[in-house]
Amino acid sequence: MKPFALPVMPSPITGTDTQSFNGELLDPLGRGIGYLRLSLTRGCSMRCTYCRPETDLNPSNEQRLSPTEIESIVRHLADRHGLSKVRLTGGDPTVRPDLIEIIERIETIDGVNDLAMTTNGLTLPTMARQYKQAGLKRVNISLDTLDRDQFTSLTGVDGLQRVLRGIDAAIEAGLCPIKINTVVVRGQNDEQLGRLVRFAAGRGLAVRFIELMPMGPLKEQWHERYVPEAEMRQRLAKTIRFGPQLPQGHDAATRHRVTLPYGQSTTVGFITPMSCNFCANCNRLRLAADGSIYPCLMDRAAGSLRPALRYGFDPNLADQLISEALTHKQSEHPAFGPAIMTAIGG
Repeated sequence: MKPFALPVMPSPITGTDTQSFNGELLDPLGRGIGYLRLSLTRGCSMRCTYCRPETDLNPSNEQRLSPTEIESIVRHLADRHGLSKVRLTGGDPTVRPDLIEIIERIETIDGVNDLAMTTNGLTLPTMARQYKQAGLKRVNISLDTLDRDQFTSLTGVDGLQRVLRGIDAAIEAGLCPIKINTVVVRGQNDEQLGRLVRFAAGRGLAVRFIELMPMGPLKEQWHERYVPEAEMRQRLAKTIRFGPQLPQGHDAATRHRVTLPYGQSTTVGFITPMSCNFCANCNRLRLAADGSIYPCLMDRAAGSLRPALRYGFDPNLADQLISEALTHKQSEHPAFGPAIMTAIGG
């Protein structure tokens, strides 16, 4: 079968002509797409202040791709275009009652060697081992604070201890590596950075601090709530010694090995979409739970894969729809995000 790629065109990133590599999907700037961020639902058992607005629609009414449709799409992207990495997102993917089936189906696909999930951690105390047995390789767990009252205020759920038990359960189940994701919001959790690093180091985990993006419920307050990476580092450097930056590749985070006062060490990452975006190395395609295609987290949907699924999976139509969507992938993300995070998946 002839490999599919967007038309060859000059790339401002490399300064040379871009070419298809083993059928790899290419956007108009020559960036290869090898990573699918697959949102399974906009539903979530939390309502974080920066993520899910009070006016969010009832997720039970959403149209979701079925496990069969999801498998068809992922298998096609892996077989024809060399997709190797899939991350299940939401909302929270654990809201899906058929999550285990979805994991099992994707795990059988040749070429997908990195199947990960981002979750709020609430189901992990009882389900971490089952996720691992189904084929999940690793997990990112959202944890914005270690203060119980602050956690409840941020998430709308008195669930801190449950999440902490979930982290321990994920460790015991062998999900590895485990990363802690923290969205830093001024006036809400920005004094928690050092405490979270110490927590991660004590459990052998990595922690990643994420700059607040101007989208979702805090979009209008972004200038007041945003904490740039430079300020985060300055705060941490008072008590933590930073080593050289580690190789980044396509990772969104700039990572450093850090040493704590009593000799413990861990990896701290900073995800900096606003102060220093990583768009030039973006290799991601995002698919929402309803089949909408998002070339970028901060942009609008650019079509849907549903027409390719209407009467059974049509691979050529799927390629056409993805190709058209990727023409909207810009050199840098827009200044403001028009959607909410739960609709796209972080």
